[in-house]
Amino acid sequence: MILDRFRLDGQVAVVTGAGLGIGRGIAVGLAEAGADVVLAARTRSDLEDVAALVETAGRRALVVPTDVMELEQLDHLVEAAVREFGRLDIAVNNAGGAMPRPSMHTSERFLETAFHFNVTAPFTLTKLAARAIVDTAGSGAVVNISSRSASMTQTSFAAYGAVKAALDRLTRNMAPELAPRVRLNAIDVGGVATRSLDIVLTDDGLRRQFLEATPMGRPGEPEDIACAVVYLVSDASSWVTGKVFEIDGGTEAPTISVPVAPLEPSSSL
Repeated sequence: MILDRFRLDGQVAVVTGAGLGIGRGIAVGLAEAGADVVLAARTRSDLEDVAALVETAGRRALVVPTDVMELEQLDHLVEAAVREFGRLDIAVNNAGGAMPRPSMHTSERFLETAFHFNVTAPFTLTKLAARAIVDTAGSGAVVNISSRSASMTQTSFAAYGAVKAALDRLTRNMAPELAPRVRLNAIDVGGVATRSLDIVLTDDGLRRQFLEATPMGRPGEPEDIACAVVYLVSDASSWVTGKVFEIDGGTEAPTISVPVAPLEPSSSL
């Protein structure tokens, strides 16, 4: 049966940023598809809430508080997964982000921190997970959660857009090296109804602008991304690797613009 290829029964998945929003939705979706889930984020109480949902779906959950900015903690995360479950099949690099900031107000440190969070950490976990997947399960899949900001021209998104574009390129370049045992793909996510989009969805004017610019006429939901992840880590996508999927409600331009003051001569001159 074709639907059987979407099942993840007996598999083990690690999800970073699993405490809230998209990561929470992904973790629960993987559990509903049959996987046991290792939950990673900084806040234990958030993870314990998600663990209860995973267990309600009939699967086992392991809570591993993790700061992905601390690379040695990623090593501990993978080790904990294998120690608890004896194998690893799936990793989802969901943790990431950076606040909008005008280019002229973006420091080198801000850019470097954004790169570490959105590129270095996923790169590191992908390597660790790939090794564990091959050594324990034999084969599996990794998904990087990226952003449509990677391919759109947006004011105040110089740092975030650049690092997500790097994550997409990293995905494409690593995939052939990990194939055929480990498949690596990415999802460029559009505007999803999570806490980070509250400032838009709770303002009548901004919400109207957002919806009018989104062909599907609604914000995404975490489950929309979870469905794509289930496809990309399951046997249903066994001939897919090195690809970047756009899950964005059909948008081809920014739904919201962040205004930036024009560059003017310095008052000190």
